[in-house]
Amino acid sequence: MAKLKEKLGAKIQEHRPRTQKLLKEHGNVKIGEVTIAQAIGGARGVRCLVTDISYLDPFEGIRFRGMTIPETFAALPKGPGDYPLVESFWWFLLTGEIPTAAEVDEVVKDFQARRAVPEYVGQVLRAMPRDSHPMVMFSTAILAMERESEYVKRYNQGMKKDEYWDPTYEDATNLLAKLPSIAAMIYRLKYKGDAQIAADPKLDFGGNFAHQMGIPKPYDDVARMYFMLHSDHESGNVSAHTTHLVASALSDAYYALSAGINGLAGPLHGLANQEVLSWIMKFQEKLGGKDPNEENVKAALWDTLKAGQVIPGYGHAVLRKTDPRYVAQMEFCQKHLPNDPLFKVVNTIYKVAPGVLTEHGKTKNPWPNVDAQSGVIQWYYGLKEWDFYTVLFGVGRAIGVLANITWDRALGYPIERPKSVTTKMLEDVASAAIKADDLGSD
Repeated sequence: MAKLKEKLGAKIQEHRPRTQKLLKEHGNVKIGEVTIAQAIGGARGVRCLVTDISYLDPFEGIRFRGMTIPETFAALPKGPGDYPLVESFWWFLLTGEIPTAAEVDEVVKDFQARRAVPEYVGQVLRAMPRDSHPMVMFSTAILAMERESEYVKRYNQGMKKDEYWDPTYEDATNLLAKLPSIAAMIYRLKYKGDAQIAADPKLDFGGNFAHQMGIPKPYDDVARMYFMLHSDHESGNVSAHTTHLVASALSDAYYALSAGINGLAGPLHGLANQEVLSWIMKFQEKLGGKDPNEENVKAALWDTLKAGQVIPGYGHAVLRKTDPRYVAQMEFCQKHLPNDPLFKVVNTIYKVAPGVLTEHGKTKNPWPNVDAQSGVIQWYYGLKEWDFYTVLFGVGRAIGVLANITWDRALGYPIERPKSVTTKMLEDVASAAIKADDLGSD
């Protein structure tokens, strides 16, 4: 048994009694109440999901296994560049422990051994219309590999419920190891005349992705940083929740991740980084060729708001500060592309937009999220086919959601089935509340 899997098995055995005790002894303890606004408004803020892998604090931002992004990057063993290897992050998300360099090396070799993409995946992708959206191709490729599922094989043979996590781990690791090669295959199929680049058996997850994309250093570090920053954002976002929901029916990792990727494709979720970059370029045109400064950017932002438009990339459903993922990418840009015209625009907007939005008064959070920055880096390194950007997001998001569903199986979480109410029921509750208030005022 590989050391990571052995370590994960021990962690599962330690954790199961905690969940079982909470259910048996404290299951009736309330952790919140649901309002009509939450019921109608997409369950926003309803605390009804459990994950120990990441938590999104409104003021601290994302914490992976309790650690902030800077803490995570500092603690994990470095790869050949400035960032940790994705393989070390996979170990960390699964176990909550910082791996040694030797343990990371073992995971790298394990991923390399699992990396080969079945030949039929390429056949499926080439049979699709060439103008298919990259996310359609990505989701289809994942779903096509469902026949490889170890979980399905073991389930059909019969196994105990407390063993479900084991083949789920195998599916998750097999799938994750292949995703960079699949993403690069789609990119080169659509945009590079199907001139494919073979995987390099000596490279890590991020390094091999950059290699198969055909983009030189330091894009390997861009990939490592990007995949880790986009990996997980607690369980309530669409892609994470969808993956969890589908897996809760005991669908295997291929079904679950494909469904999550479909959710990620929406313009209110993963597609947003593409839309932000398009807006930034149009905003740059508004400056009429002038270098961005706080004065002309502020005027252009006010023109945008007065025209009834929004400033995309600003605001967040949960965060009430600058997204730490934005900060991490901004620091990369300041080091590697400080004089890039697009970055200058983005950086000047960052200096001005929070004040403008605060004065405008219609935004709860005037600070940028991750999408306000990420597309600029990809564009700078030559990846200018922005409808592919969400696939990059999908590769990263897979790390977190696959770790989560492995733990879901380990802890025996049941099928998810929230209860619905009718609009009439809500109206009756609202009327009863009004009457109760009137009686109380008497």
